[in-house]
Amino acid sequence: MLSDVVNFFLDAFANVQTLLFENVIQPIAFEVGVGNLLDVAFEGTGWLLVGLIQIAVMVCLIAPLERWRPLERHPDASAVRVDVIYTLIQRLGLFKLFMFFTFENAIETGFGALRVAGFPTLNIDAIWPGVTDQAAVSFVLYLLVLDGVHYFIHRGQHHFNQWWALHALHHSQRHMTMWTDNRNHLLDDVITAMLLSLIAKLIGVGPGQFVALVAVSQLCENFQHANFKCSFGWLGDRLLISPRFHRLHHGIGIGHESAGRQTLGGHNFGVLFPWWDMLFNTADFSNRYEATGIRDQVEEGRDYGQGFWAQQRLGLARLFERRQNA
Repeated sequence: MLSDVVNFFLDAFANVQTLLFENVIQPIAFEVGVGNLLDVAFEGTGWLLVGLIQIAVMVCLIAPLERWRPLERHPDASAVRVDVIYTLIQRLGLFKLFMFFTFENAIETGFGALRVAGFPTLNIDAIWPGVTDQAAVSFVLYLLVLDGVHYFIHRGQHHFNQWWALHALHHSQRHMTMWTDNRNHLLDDVITAMLLSLIAKLIGVGPGQFVALVAVSQLCENFQHANFKCSFGWLGDRLLISPRFHRLHHGIGIGHESAGRQTLGGHNFGVLFPWWDMLFNTADFSNRYEATGIRDQVEEGRDYGQGFWAQQRLGLARLFERRQNA
């Protein structure tokens, strides 16, 4: 049964997490004087382990695909290196550590107060009680709901001028690779992480489930951004988002600035499944591979920054500029 396989991997992961925590993280925590934060450190160990697994999958599985059928033979190495920095910040737990001590702690405190006051959590996995493989059903239900939420978050990033001022950094990469997924302004990441965390807690996603859901989604997104000439065919592209489908979202004048769309410009906002784009008429299944970037970056030479700190600073400058003009 699928649940037996899932439970096997969850148990194996938990054992490795405990081993890493007890032999590496816990001694460091006591050494630096934060032994009172062992619960946070243990959860952070799980995210660190997930990140290491993700990077291993990227290097061992996705990178060979990029070398096998690349869309761009010689992408800008310096631009790719900056994206690697973003990935390491995200996947090795630095961003998650910041969220633990700030917004997620506040969210957890708020939900705790609501539970004390008698407001129950919406456990949507109880929609089909009594099924044989409840773990698998729960995972699929939560995956679908969070994917739908992420679709609307993504549309918001393109719809609201202030949010686009931050999200534009992600689209400014002219040489997409598997590392590009995490190329985001940190404030943009904070907003997205908060919204997804709020919804996850509201619908009853457990901490372990949330880690698994995020890990699966992130690896799929790494693959979608890969410098890899690939589509899944007419049917496959309508079941799961392919690199070709997502590359159109990054296409200059296509992904964000499509002609004739004054309010919700662009196409292919889906994160895992194209069904949301199909449902809300934002899907583009054209069989072509476009150059990536932003129109004003290409036609007007707008600077989105070359290094990490320059990109973060210019993102805030665009945000302030948008507010001034609003």
